[in-house]
Amino acid sequence: MTQPAATQTGPSSAPQPPTSPPATAAPGAQAAAEAATRNTAATGSGTSGATQTGASAQADAASPAAGSETVVARATSSAPKGPARWKALDKDLKRISLLEQATTFVARPLVAPGIALAFMVLVGAAALGFTGIQAGTFVVVVATVVGAYMALNIGANDVANNMGPAVGANALSLGSALIIAAVFETAGAMLAGGDVVNTIASGIVSPELVQNSNIFVLLMMAALLAAALWLNLATYIGAPVSTTHAVVGGVVGAGVMAAGASSVHWSSMLGITASWVISPVMGGVIAAALLAFIKARILYTDDKLAAARHWLPILIGFMAGTFATYLALKGLSSVTSIGPFTSLLAGIVVGLASWKLSVPVVRRQSTGLENRKKSVRKLFAVPLVCSAALLSFAHGANDVANAVGPLAAIVHAVESGSVGGEVGIPFWVMAIGALGISFGLMLFGPKLIRLVGSEITKLNPMRAYCVALSAALTVIIASWLGLPVSSTHIAVGAIFGVGFYREWYAERQSRALGELQNRKVRPPEERKRRRLVRRSHFITMAAAWVVTVPIAGALAALLFLILQQFMA
Repeated sequence: MTQPAATQTGPSSAPQPPTSPPATAAPGAQAAAEAATRNTAATGSGTSGATQTGASAQADAASPAAGSETVVARATSSAPKGPARWKALDKDLKRISLLEQATTFVARPLVAPGIALAFMVLVGAAALGFTGIQAGTFVVVVATVVGAYMALNIGANDVANNMGPAVGANALSLGSALIIAAVFETAGAMLAGGDVVNTIASGIVSPELVQNSNIFVLLMMAALLAAALWLNLATYIGAPVSTTHAVVGGVVGAGVMAAGASSVHWSSMLGITASWVISPVMGGVIAAALLAFIKARILYTDDKLAAARHWLPILIGFMAGTFATYLALKGLSSVTSIGPFTSLLAGIVVGLASWKLSVPVVRRQSTGLENRKKSVRKLFAVPLVCSAALLSFAHGANDVANAVGPLAAIVHAVESGSVGGEVGIPFWVMAIGALGISFGLMLFGPKLIRLVGSEITKLNPMRAYCVALSAALTVIIASWLGLPVSSTHIAVGAIFGVGFYREWYAERQSRALGELQNRKVRPPEERKRRRLVRRSHFITMAAAWVVTVPIAGALAALLFLILQQFMA
C-alpha cells in the first residue's frame, strides 16, 4: 500500500494521461516550451531545428519524453512563417508599381493637350480683361480662343522646318532646339511681326461684297478655325503643310458661302497653285547645288582642312549676307520701309564683315583636327545653329500674321463696325500669337521635328547647312522674281533635293567603280533597297500640299454655315 503513495509523491516520472489538463505538467516544462516558442519566432525557419533540439533537451530534464514531444510540437506549429509573408508583400508592392506605371503611360499623352487647353482658357480670360464688357465682347473672346488654337498649330507644324535639319544633323539636341526656336520665334513675332497689315481677306475676297461687319466676322472666324483644324490633322498624320495656304483656303471657302463665288479673286489662286511646284523645286535645286559645290571644293580634295579654312569663312559670310537680306525683306519690312536695293546693300555689308570675323575662328576650330570628312562636318555645326536661329526669327516675324491677322481683323470689325482696309494689330493680340507659337512648338513640335530632321533622309551638319541656306536664298530670289513661294515647301523641298542628289551621286560612283573593276551593275531590286530618300514621306507630303486649300475651304464653308446659325 505504500508504493502507490511513493509513486504519486515522487518526481513526475510516470507519463500523464492524455485527458489530463496542461496544468499538471511541471513548471519547468512550461518554461522550456515558452522559451522554445520565443526562440523560434525570433530566428525564423533557418534556426528552428536547433531551437527545437535545445527545447527538447530542457523538457526531457524536467518532464517525461511523451509530454515534451507534445509541447515542442505545439510550439513549432505556432511559429509564424516569415519568408512566405514577405514574399506575398513583395508581390502586392509589385502589382501597385505596375498599376502606377500603367497610369503614367495612359496619362502622359493627355498632358500636352491639357496644357494647351489651359492656355486657350487663359487667353480667353485675358481677351475679356483687355476688351471689357461691351457689345461684341463674346465674339472677340471666342475669336481670341480660336486664334490661340491656330497659333498652337502653327508652332506644332510650321516651325519644324526650321529646327528639323539641325536636330537631324545632331548639331542640336531636341531640347536645345525647342528652347532656341521658342526664343527666336517669340522675338521675331514681337520685334518685327508687323504693326500694320492688310486683312487677309482683302487679297482673296472683295470686302465690299460682304454684306456687313457681322458676316465678315463670321467669315474670318470660320476661315481661322478651318485652317487650325486642318493643321492639327496634318500634324497628327506627320505632314508639314503651309499655314498660309491653309488660311487662304479657309478664306476662299467661307467667302464663297458669305458673298458668292464672284467675290473671290481667282487669279490669286493660280499663284498658290503654281507655288506647289515652284517652291519645292527651287529649294531642292539650290540645296543640291550648294551640296555639290561643298563636295567638290572641300570634301573631295587632298587637304580637306586647308580647303575648309579657305571656303568655310566665305560660305559663312554668304550665309550672313543672305540672312541679312532675307530679314530685311521678310522680317523688318513691317517695322521700317526697306527697298530691295537697300536690303541687298545691307546684306553685302553684313556678309563681308562676317567673312572677315570668321577667318580666325575657323582657323582656331580646325587646329588639331584630322584630315577627314568627319572633321569638316564638325566645322559646319556652329554656322548651322546660327542659320536655324535666324530662320526661326524670320518665321516668327512673317508667319505670326497667319494667326493674329484674322484675329486682328475680327477685333477691328467688332470695335469699329467697318470692313476692309488696313488693320492695326494690338500688342496683346501679337503677344497671344507669339506665345501660342512657342507653346505649340514646345508641346507638339517634337514629332514633326524628328520627321523632317531624320526620317526623310540622313542629314549631317554640312547637308543641313545647305538646306537652311537654300531656304533663305530661295525666298529672296522668288521675291525679286515675283514668284509665289511657301517657306514650308521650300525647306522640305531642300531636304528632298539633298537626299536625291546623294542618291544620284552614289549611283554614279557605283557605276563608275563597277566599270573600273569590271563588275556587274547592281540589279534594280538592290538599287531600290539602297535608296537614300523615303518615297513614302514624299508622297504623303505632296498629297497634303495639294489638298490643303480644298480641305480648308470645305471646312470653312461648313463652319460658316454652323456659326451663322448659332452666332448670327
